Amino acid sequence: MSKKILVAEDSSVIQNLTKRILSIQNYQITSVKNGKQVLDKLAKDDFDLILLDINMPVMDGMECATKVREQNKDIPMIAITGNAKNYSIDDFKNVGINDYLPKPLDYDAMVEMVKKYVE
Repeated sequence: MSKKILVAEDSSVIQNLTKRILSIQNYQITSVKNGKQVLDKLAKDDFDLILLDINMPVMDGMECATKVREQNKDIPMIAITGNAKNYSIDDFKNVGINDYLPKPLDYDAMVEMVKKYVE
């Protein structure tokens, strides 16, 4: 059965590219635009991984990750950020994010990282 990945990204371009690339890898992709929608989806469905943009409207990735972990969810989370230098890996780990990918996204690296966490 294919793994389910939740992509939280407010940029439609990045969302569509990510969706297309991961679909080719036989992953089931659900896309949302902000952290609140991530929590809404998690309340109804289970996912194997969350790709989480840090800078989103309504609720950003850092706050969203904290709330996901408060619900005791062990789901792996990979941050996607254009501001990687504003955060250290420790900042991400402190809110429960497992790893991160800088923007502009290297899609080969993204596929490798996703595989590392879901396979």
